[in-house]
Amino acid sequence: MADLITQLRWQDLLDITLIACGVYWIIHLIRGTRAVQVLLGLVFLFLTYLASQSLELYTLNWVLDNFLSSILLVIVVLFQNDIRRALMEVGRGSLFGVGERTEYRTVLEEISKAVDTLAGKRMGALIVLERKVGLNEYIEMGTRLDARVSKELLSSIFLPTSPLHDGAVVVQRGRVAAAGCFLPLTTDPRVSRTLGTRHRAAIGLTEETDAIVIVVSEETGAVALVSEGQISQNLSAEALRTTLRQLFVHEMG
Repeated sequence: MADLITQLRWQDLLDITLIACGVYWIIHLIRGTRAVQVLLGLVFLFLTYLASQSLELYTLNWVLDNFLSSILLVIVVLFQNDIRRALMEVGRGSLFGVGERTEYRTVLEEISKAVDTLAGKRMGALIVLERKVGLNEYIEMGTRLDARVSKELLSSIFLPTSPLHDGAVVVQRGRVAAAGCFLPLTTDPRVSRTLGTRHRAAIGLTEETDAIVIVVSEETGAVALVSEGQISQNLSAEALRTTLRQLFVHEMG
């Protein structure tokens, strides 16, 4: 072991570090997307290929061998959207988190102002704030925006005449990633039947992820904040602002 360590060159350490960073970046990129399921399927096929060799299943081995020989082309076709998004992130300088530190105080302030306006006009709203667990699976089902968070944008999305007002807005990395997103409804029988679809969707998502969801009731204009499947209702504008800062600002350092 000592001899192996002494034989390591600085180039070897750099090589290992770059590979580790690349693997981490890929995992970070596809986390929370359907690409994970596709990747697991490819891994299963590769393991089946190895097993067919060991068990001398010649026909199955021949089929898988021909399929895997074109694996690079298959990966490009299956992951074209993820590859395009990765190249865009490289172009924006956000590789490995560089440039991702957002002024969250400003973002949260804009969200708080928008919620206050929506509540005052009794316009229903569902705003999701991503944390550590990726929400790309839900973003892909909505309309991608990739826009700066602003009171005006959020208010316009939830106008009754907007085609996106029935779905959720997802805020990812300090930007409005998508609107018109549909969330899973909770199946917990203990949830009050007086809660509407928006509240049930907020609870359902936070049962599966660590996201924070803000709900504005269309009937009463009441504001609720949902986290870890628990709902805090009838929050004032100041209470919402304070709670959001406690949940997010300290995470950004």
